[in-house]
Amino acid sequence: MNEAFVVNLVREAFYTMMLISSPVLVVSLVIGLLISIVQAATSIQEVTITFVPKIVAIALVLVLTLPWMMEVLMTFTISLFQQIPTLK
Repeated sequence: MNEAFVVNLVREAFYTMMLISSPVLVVSLVIGLLISIVQAATSIQEVTITFVPKIVAIALVLVLTLPWMMEVLMTFTISLFQQIPTLK
């Protein structure tokens, strides 16, 4: 195992992590921004009003993107296990 292999492995792990987490984070950011705009426009300053729409939206995104997320994770894991015999 050399330095280039470790750097590539860490880079691929971070890329996979960002790829998998991005749909949930983007939806949460957009929903939070929209609710903040509505709260500022209506002068409703209730903190707990953002939780229910975010939870529903995140659950919906997870249900819709879970097969894709599992495919990305399986591809990463299979490629990782296929590289094990080449390590010395």
